[in-house]
Amino acid sequence: MTKTDECLAKLSKLLSAGSIVHGDELDRVTSYWDSAPARAVAMVSPRSTEEVSEVLRICFEHGQQIVTQGGMTNCVKSADPLPEEIILSTEKLKRIEVIDTVGGTVTVEAGVVLQTLQEACLEKDMVFPLDLGARGSCTIGGNVATNAGGINVLRYGMMRNLVLGMEVVLADGTILSSMNQMLKNNTAYDLKQLFIGSEGTLGIVTRVVLRLFPKPLSCQTALLAMDTFNDVIDTLKKAQRELGGTLSAYEVMWGNYVRGVTGETGHAAPMSRDFPFYVLIEAEGSDPTSDDERFQRLLESIYESSVIVDAVVPKSETERLSLWKIREDFECILEPEPFFLYDVSLPIVAMDEYVSRVETGLTEKWPACEAYVLGHIADGNIHFFIRPNAGTEVTHLHEDCDGVLYQDLKQYHGSISAEHGIGMEKKSWLSESRSEAEINVMRAMKKALDPTNLLNPGRVF
Repeated sequence: MTKTDECLAKLSKLLSAGSIVHGDELDRVTSYWDSAPARAVAMVSPRSTEEVSEVLRICFEHGQQIVTQGGMTNCVKSADPLPEEIILSTEKLKRIEVIDTVGGTVTVEAGVVLQTLQEACLEKDMVFPLDLGARGSCTIGGNVATNAGGINVLRYGMMRNLVLGMEVVLADGTILSSMNQMLKNNTAYDLKQLFIGSEGTLGIVTRVVLRLFPKPLSCQTALLAMDTFNDVIDTLKKAQRELGGTLSAYEVMWGNYVRGVTGETGHAAPMSRDFPFYVLIEAEGSDPTSDDERFQRLLESIYESSVIVDAVVPKSETERLSLWKIREDFECILEPEPFFLYDVSLPIVAMDEYVSRVETGLTEKWPACEAYVLGHIADGNIHFFIRPNAGTEVTHLHEDCDGVLYQDLKQYHGSISAEHGIGMEKKSWLSESRSEAEINVMRAMKKALDPTNLLNPGRVF
């Protein structure tokens, strides 16, 4: 019997029926982005932190590598399994334990789907403000592991800013439990920060304590069309100044993106599709009358100054959601393949020049290339959907596209990953955003917490 067979035999004794599936019986795609059948030694689905601990202890004893999976929406192959790995799924860690409306916290297991948590909190007149297009599939554990961002970072910050406490299992099965519920706790090192954004390479998150906020009583939304990126920036500054703390989202869509997702094969266009820039702006507050008046004054002011050339203000929740679908539902531009998704960040003042350079570089290399651009501009984040349309040219296509996107980022003091992480897809470019000293410290942390490289090996480094 091989070490792998011994490991699987012990795991089969540990876990209940249905909590372990062997590789030849695995009926699962690789990820949301890759419909190829997943290949792995097996998949285990523990039901508690203690079971996760026992699984890792057994795997540690047998030198068995593990990849952690949540909602399988990761964009950089952080959770894509390799044939020699065991998949550890958090799908059965799905309890929302306590919603504390007085303390403004929620205690939740890692496998809870983000939208499920959002809806449970709303029933208590509270909100968990992390929000992104994959809300219906992504899990809280994955949000922690990637330090998820999304559309409300402008107001509430990244996932890192929303985590108070954490329970995590280390590679050898050690349970590190620090389920802090307080905003202030300066008792030496804040260990949870090591695991937020670590992409499952340092430990497996099983439970977290998250911050909650009172449910807003008002919501104001508008889709604005503009002619120049300077108008986009000026409107952002004006909105931040005049709306203050109520500004929650400022999403910018380049004209090519809006034209791509609207029209005959996409969503209904709420205005002309010919403008260079579109901004989806949203504010949330606690005084409906005052908030509505302040938002209306902002729109009137920027319209009178000729900064916006057209605007749509939804009159119902249905109309509001239809505007957000243009921003979030991009399925119609994902075919035909190959297409590549990018997630970069850089200073706002450099964005227009950077996007122009990227578009020029792409069309010089592939004249028929399609590039769709949008982003959470207020926090410096841009997304690109790129279809090279290179014909029969397929060798090194993705790598060549990477070069166009990443080669100039360093001069702008930008990052190759704003919120998606590094995974297997971006690790060869990590040195473009991190110094040798930083990477060496990261490797030392990995060696200290996972000395035999069992957790998500080959990701990040």
